[in-house]
Amino acid sequence: MTLQEYIASIREKTVAIVGIGVSNTPLIELLAKSGVRVTACDRKSREDLGCQAGRLEELGVTLKLGEDYLKDLTQDVIFRTPGLRQDVPELLAAAARGSEITSEMEVFFQVAPCMLIAITGSDGKTTTTTLISEFLREAGKTVHVGGNIGRPLLCEADEMRPEDYAVLELSSFQLMTMTRSPHIAVITNLAPNHLDVHRDMAEYIAAKENIFTHQHAEDIAVFNADNTITAEQARRAVGHRRLFSREGEPEEGVFLRGDVIVSRMDGVEREIMRTSDILLPGVHNVENYMAAIAAMDGLVPDEAMRQVARTFAGVEHRIELVRTLRGVRYYNDSIGTSPSRTIAGLRSFPEKVILIAGGYDKHIPFDTLGPELVEHVKLLILCGATAEKIRACVEHAPNYQGVPEMLTISELRAAVETAAQRAGEGDVVLLSPACAAFDQFKNFMERGRAFKQIVSGLK
Repeated sequence: MTLQEYIASIREKTVAIVGIGVSNTPLIELLAKSGVRVTACDRKSREDLGCQAGRLEELGVTLKLGEDYLKDLTQDVIFRTPGLRQDVPELLAAAARGSEITSEMEVFFQVAPCMLIAITGSDGKTTTTTLISEFLREAGKTVHVGGNIGRPLLCEADEMRPEDYAVLELSSFQLMTMTRSPHIAVITNLAPNHLDVHRDMAEYIAAKENIFTHQHAEDIAVFNADNTITAEQARRAVGHRRLFSREGEPEEGVFLRGDVIVSRMDGVEREIMRTSDILLPGVHNVENYMAAIAAMDGLVPDEAMRQVARTFAGVEHRIELVRTLRGVRYYNDSIGTSPSRTIAGLRSFPEKVILIAGGYDKHIPFDTLGPELVEHVKLLILCGATAEKIRACVEHAPNYQGVPEMLTISELRAAVETAAQRAGEGDVVLLSPACAAFDQFKNFMERGRAFKQIVSGLK
């Protein structure tokens, strides 16, 4: 089915699109311009939408705004925004009345004409997604990047060719209701995350598993052999299973032998690159490269992958060097929205760092974070709603003997200025909060850019 054929199939139906955000706005406009009767629903007020409200109404879109935006959903087709659970009472009631509940990504999987490559995981999925797309581009392929990064791809599906590649970063929220899986699926790792939205860890894992559950025998699934959860999931792979590992040498997949990344496929070994070829710092980025190599083996020449390793400087907000001032290096790792992400960031530095941490409480346990903070941090500056929880995890760490020193400073600017005052030549100041940003910022990107602006303004 093409995108135009899908639109034709719903032209005589009523459609509700929940969420007037980045991913849904192009879809709202496309459907309205194609003659579909669209109701756009959002908790935002008309004032919050500003001139966008008028533009949508000029296209014939009916707006349903405010606290009751989910009330009386009676449309034939309802597009769910990823952040909205599929089992909220209003959607359950709509489904019981016969409405079809779907999403922008679910429809894209129906209409995309090209190979689909999707990446998920608790940590590393954005970097791995970007690496795969860079590998393909270096090999001369046409690549469309979307999902959680890039741009919404559904509206561009008819412009794609069968020989193109769509590379998608998918969250657990997007995957929860997926009934199709990509041709190549990658799970970087799994650790507790988003437990403020998911009922429990089991539901979170089950959502991630949808990335490979609906594959076919000829498809490929890549798993982290060093992660207990993903190693167990690999046993249920439907298609060709490939593993990557720093700790062992899987029969089929990619592994680290000394400082060399080796690929073993169909019993044949090849040395792909040395870890010294990789410009990005940190052992976790070696893992990201192994995941990307396992996914692209057979599609991308080895030299193309080596060329990317030598030149790729990283993704914004992921251990991003902001500036060096008076011998002090300032790094933005605002993507550190969970303990496991922050632990990976801390392990990227040989020296003890000055760390700024804390933020919105996602109800993730900090037990594993405490010992790592003691080992890798000399001054811990705590901000946000989780400040006291993180302080407690340090104080209860078995290796805690009064170091790191801990300060609680509620506002980010004051935290950065304090870090700058306390830092000396050779020090590292790292923003890696181990928490989401929603207590003070819209998202981790806004938090990271605020950090960079403050650091850039230091005298």
